[in-house]
Amino acid sequence: MNRRLRRPQPARGVALISAMLVLVMLTLLALSMFRGFGLQQKIAGNVLEKSRAFEAAQSALQYGEFWLSKNQGLTGVPCTATITIASDADMRVCDNALATPADPASWGGGSTYTPPGMQVQAGGGAIVNGNSNADINYASSPALHIAYLGLGPNGTDALYAVTGVGYGGSNTSAAVVQSVVRQTAKVTSLTVL
Repeated sequence: MNRRLRRPQPARGVALISAMLVLVMLTLLALSMFRGFGLQQKIAGNVLEKSRAFEAAQSALQYGEFWLSKNQGLTGVPCTATITIASDADMRVCDNALATPADPASWGGGSTYTPPGMQVQAGGGAIVNGNSNADINYASSPALHIAYLGLGPNGTDALYAVTGVGYGGSNTSAAVVQSVVRQTAKVTSLTVL
């Protein structure tokens, strides 16, 4: 038997090049996934802050509407400074409607209201409670502005604009909500004909 020994072919490196290309593609895929996760975390954080700010603003708005429902026949007083509400007696109705409700810095007067149990710390951050747990914190107390708009079309119902602003964990996350409240005049006597 005459066997000829074959010489081994020189390596061409096809497997090495293919493996390197697959490795580069996997690396690029992993990097894009990590960037996507970071973006999703930022979006989730922004949604959380928006939600917190909205709920704080809604709380102030509902408090203003509730207070109006208990106090009939109020007209406005000049509101040139912001006051802190410690009790229902501190509430007031302003005689001026807000020119730019979406800009709380331009309000010029109103009220700050901190609902029971709300943790407020300037600048945001976490507050450690008595159990050494970090509580959710708000950067500023919610604020509200109640403006007397005058009588309604029927001439007897009073109209009020109630505007609330709330902040999330920072003063840059703010939400403003507004409603118009109509108070029907109470009947004090009834005459039967």
